[in-house]
Amino acid sequence: MVDTSVWLLAFRRDSEQRAPQIAALRAALDGADSIVITGIILQELLQGFTGPKARKELLGKFAALPMLVPDRPDYVDAADLRNRCRRAGIQLGTVDALIAQLCIRHDLILLTMDGDFAAAAKHSDLKVWKSTITPE
Repeated sequence: MVDTSVWLLAFRRDSEQRAPQIAALRAALDGADSIVITGIILQELLQGFTGPKARKELLGKFAALPMLVPDRPDYVDAADLRNRCRRAGIQLGTVDALIAQLCIRHDLILLTMDGDFAAAAKHSDLKVWKSTITPE
């Protein structure tokens, strides 16, 4: 699953995109891996773009991606995850807890630039993508 933070950076045209997460996203889009999305990530992306043309383009780009839909146990488990993280001193937001829970349930690796997920992974079965590129 690709988090909003990576998608937003990938869509930016005003910056160089040297982040290894962007390279991993491009490789996945070229067929190296499967990508899924969930409604809350789509909603966050749509909220970040304005105008009907941008909305239509975004919806078109994401139409082919499989959509994971949370069910009641996902919400319960996301709340448990958020509470567990809070007890460990980690502030994991409600939306992020749900995204993390969907990744855990479906055994997905989360591609993200948000360090809160890496912290949450230390207290759960969440798998966060790690670059295999070593800095020079």
